[in-house]
Amino acid sequence: MNLHEYQGKEILQNNDVPIQRGKVAGSVSEAISVANELKKFNKGVFVIKAQVHAGGRGKGGGIKLAKNISEVEEVSDKILGMKLVTPQTTSKGKLVRKVLIAEDVYYPGESETKEFYVSILLDRGKARNIIVYSKEGGMDIEQVSEESPHLIFKEFIDPRLGIQSFQLRNIAFNLGLSGEAFKEMTLFIKNLYKAYINSDASLFEINPVLKTSDNKIIAVDCKVSIDDNSIFRQKELSEKRDLDEENPVEVEAKSFGLSYVDLDGNVGCMVNGAGLAMATMDLIKHAGGEPANFLDVGGTADPKRVEAGFRIILKDPNVKAILVNIFGGIVRCDRVAEGIVSVFKKMGDEINVPIIVRLEGTNSKIAKEIIDSSGLNVISAKGFQEAAIKVQQNI
Repeated sequence: MNLHEYQGKEILQNNDVPIQRGKVAGSVSEAISVANELKKFNKGVFVIKAQVHAGGRGKGGGIKLAKNISEVEEVSDKILGMKLVTPQTTSKGKLVRKVLIAEDVYYPGESETKEFYVSILLDRGKARNIIVYSKEGGMDIEQVSEESPHLIFKEFIDPRLGIQSFQLRNIAFNLGLSGEAFKEMTLFIKNLYKAYINSDASLFEINPVLKTSDNKIIAVDCKVSIDDNSIFRQKELSEKRDLDEENPVEVEAKSFGLSYVDLDGNVGCMVNGAGLAMATMDLIKHAGGEPANFLDVGGTADPKRVEAGFRIILKDPNVKAILVNIFGGIVRCDRVAEGIVSVFKKMGDEINVPIIVRLEGTNSKIAKEIIDSSGLNVISAKGFQEAAIKVQQNI
């Protein structure tokens, strides 16, 4: 579950991580009110940030500086309601419904400001949390990773021990800090890791982490993803979910217990098991097609789930055929076949594309007989390759 920047900063603040102060606004009038509140913290200079689930907002015009209240009104009016296109969105962009009005933290002082990159995530291969960090913070961190990987540092954290003091010092040292800024960075990383653990996050990305001109260390931006498997014990965080930022079809699929990801192809896929789903999509591409979705109906593949799967796939107007690929290990193939025939009869003309079905495993022969004798426009296939070829032949 992804969070907005302002929501992520609330988590940081609750875990004693210094942040760029600000408040969210859903209208121009709210933005002006927030700016007036923030005036006491600075000289009337503000940053207006579009709140959408996408990175690269600055490159798309979603982050602007406002030097007075009048500019806050003007900039907020432009950003609110715009379709923000960034390197991480589609060409259609994302509708901006909220903006974060934040204080300007790039003020002059005794030393130069510096931007760093810090993220915490899970390295599944090593079964460790990992802190990835760099001196080269800012908008072009992806370019730094590609062109100058030696500027990216990593610190692996044993989850049984937690982050150790020597690791905190190592991070601050590699970032080239000294004196008060060094101490501030060690405390910043310590509390950032605490926030990551306490929120059951799968990702905390702070870009940039700013060393201010008076040697404070603060989070200027914040990207947070919460592990979906932990939502049951993070009730307060689950209420922060913004369904407007998610694909409505994927949200509907989740309500039926289906794992669905929308893609750009023309072949709908309904499969039981994530591994088999990935292999099915590869085979479709190998046969010359393009998968329209990733859809895992789970281990049961009962008629209710199958019907929900069909309805969700058919919402995509680009779908020209549907491949049902079920491996009957726990579930019996004949039960799945009966479910498919039942759903097909129930939905009738709503299913207006060819259906290719491959059922392999327990009672697969009986399942094939049920499909072949149904009299419906359902094409059975025995082998993996045969199924993919029949899909192409019937598009």
